[in-house]
Amino acid sequence: MPPGAGDTSFRTPTPSTPASSRKTASPCSRPQRNTAATPAPDADPLAFFEKETDMNVGHDPSLPISRGQTYFIFVLLFLLYMFDYIDRLVVSSLFPFIKAEWGLSDTQCGLLISAVYWSILIFSLPVSILVDRWSRKKSVALMALLWSLATAACAFTRSFGQLFAARTAIGLGEAGYAPGGTAMISALFPEEKRAKILGLWNASIPLGSALGIVLGGVIADRFGWRHAFGIVAIPGMIIALLFFFVKDYKTVALIKSANGPHRKIRMNRKDYVHQFTHPKSLIFNNLAFAANVFVTTALMSWLPTYFSRTEGLSMTKAGGKAGAIMFLAVLGAPLGGWLSDLWRRKRLNARMLFPACTSFLTAIVFFTALVLFHGPAQYIAFLIGGITIAAFVPASVAVTQDVVHPGLRATSLSLNVVIQHLLGSTLGPIFVGVLSDRLGLTAALSFLPFFTALAALFFFIGSFYYQRDIDAAEKIDIEFENPGTGGGL
Repeated sequence: MPPGAGDTSFRTPTPSTPASSRKTASPCSRPQRNTAATPAPDADPLAFFEKETDMNVGHDPSLPISRGQTYFIFVLLFLLYMFDYIDRLVVSSLFPFIKAEWGLSDTQCGLLISAVYWSILIFSLPVSILVDRWSRKKSVALMALLWSLATAACAFTRSFGQLFAARTAIGLGEAGYAPGGTAMISALFPEEKRAKILGLWNASIPLGSALGIVLGGVIADRFGWRHAFGIVAIPGMIIALLFFFVKDYKTVALIKSANGPHRKIRMNRKDYVHQFTHPKSLIFNNLAFAANVFVTTALMSWLPTYFSRTEGLSMTKAGGKAGAIMFLAVLGAPLGGWLSDLWRRKRLNARMLFPACTSFLTAIVFFTALVLFHGPAQYIAFLIGGITIAAFVPASVAVTQDVVHPGLRATSLSLNVVIQHLLGSTLGPIFVGVLSDRLGLTAALSFLPFFTALAALFFFIGSFYYQRDIDAAEKIDIEFENPGTGGGL
């Protein structure tokens, strides 16, 4: 019988290392490399090399996954996230073509964007619970196949209702991808590098957004808007099939410490809820994320149309200008992750102070661009905002992983996803669309900087609780399936 299957508690094996020689890991402690003695002459030298060159991950250096396998998983996750956003936002450059064919209003165009986020909002939490308790790799692969097929289906729609339904199916497929991918990355890389690695991964978001905007306009101009959906859907299907062959970590038992460092008991429902309602830093972090996403989603959805209307550009050129702004966010995410981890070496709550600073800076930059500047000066301000607008993401995502039980990491990010879409993504595009129908698009966009300023305030308040919450978080070892060469998290 497995530990805890019949009884409500069990003791974990006591480490063989003498107590006097063990060091207690703190949230800021750096992982120690394996200092095992050189193997005997008859030992396999290749195995020793693989063990020594393997990446240590987090607080559990015994996780057996090689460096090559680690980065293979990371590359696939990056590519899938990129095509997630290509498929999600390719429609934004197709608005003029669809409006011309079907006579849609700006409000209806906004609904085509919001449909994806409403679907994610509804399905993210239940799907992420499945991810945490079943299989990360199978969940990710199946979700990627679903959203890619749904994107291809958009090419065959003949009415607004059909296209809206297909866009909703895209959201269903994408509902648990970010939580599942984040949980895998958190298991593969050490805690003190978490924001930096997540920053690199999240660079796929602006990259995919920019490519979606640019490719949509280019393909539609040459072949028609339906071909744009079909062409961008194919790569996601191929990558999804590859993901079935990666290594996954074993599902983490939902246990917690009780009456001593080596005694564990099973968590109950009250404990599950406590994981997401007790850490105040997590609550303020999620609210801040939602406020920023309100702005980013609205801008990604409407900037191509804004440039087309204000400058009289074709959608190819307007999409290119908007895509360049989003593309610069590729720099913002990794830079933000690297700087926040660097600052965290001196100040633990930098993972919340840093996004507070960048969110406030973004508010200033976009207010200047939309209200004070015009022409080249305005576009330069937009380009700067393209960098700062993504800088908050890696540190904020890392917070969702830092302060909860390791077996609930996907669920934690899914809660963030639910909040950011409930209060941000589903409202941002339609908010701008409704105001645009009444006040004009420029006036509608001018309201957005106030939401990034609100995000800065939420991050700042949450920073006062972060250290207490990370100290209280449960520390559980994570193991990967089919142990092979190398170490792990």
